[in-house]
Amino acid sequence: MSDNPFSLWVYLSQSPLLWLTVTLLVYASTDAVSLRTRRHPLANTVLHAMWVIGAFLLLTGTSYTTYFAGAQFVHFLLGPATVALAVPLYLQLPKLRTHVFPLLAGLVAGSVVAVVSAVGIAWLLGASPETVRSLAPKSVTIPIAMGVAEKIGGLPSLTAVLVMATGIIGAISATSVLNLLRIRDYSVRGFATGVAAHGIGTARAFQVNQEAGAFAALGMGLNGVLTAIMVPVMAAWMPH
Repeated sequence: MSDNPFSLWVYLSQSPLLWLTVTLLVYASTDAVSLRTRRHPLANTVLHAMWVIGAFLLLTGTSYTTYFAGAQFVHFLLGPATVALAVPLYLQLPKLRTHVFPLLAGLVAGSVVAVVSAVGIAWLLGASPETVRSLAPKSVTIPIAMGVAEKIGGLPSLTAVLVMATGIIGAISATSVLNLLRIRDYSVRGFATGVAAHGIGTARAFQVNQEAGAFAALGMGLNGVLTAIMVPVMAAWMPH
């Protein structure tokens, strides 16, 4: 190997271990900043980790494919982490049983409003049919959203970006909006956040309160199922 520092970088940049390390270090750093600010919404860990890593990849000329070769190990853990959300939800089972019907009503209202408002506003502003259909599943987690978008004629790659934006905006604004509405019950706050802002909102809810996080996980999961059923049916009335 050459003693040239640039040659060393070229060698290291192809190593999956490097990008796994970068991902973990950046996330740990942005989470530490979030903790120092007492979990202020604008110090959202995912938001700042995303732009820091993006800027680093841009400055080093590293392709996303090369980066993901290392980051895929973190990506793999999303599955077990999602399943693990059942544990805090199980601990809230007694309260869940007393809130079944209000939560179902909120789920239907939140899901319908999320789809109809996004599609309606985009259509009124003259967005293309593909863009309109890409927006429809924006409030659910990325794997479900991309699958739904592809099924109804949207652009899965655009949907992925919209889902990320929705989650980050929801995570940043949820606390302020819910405070403004004078909603104090953590189960209601969490469920609303999970329905509106999927996984990123759920992560934010867990930072605030364990009960809120558990109900956010429930809202995220149920909204994913309902949206996957509802949007393909509603697609018949969307622009072609």
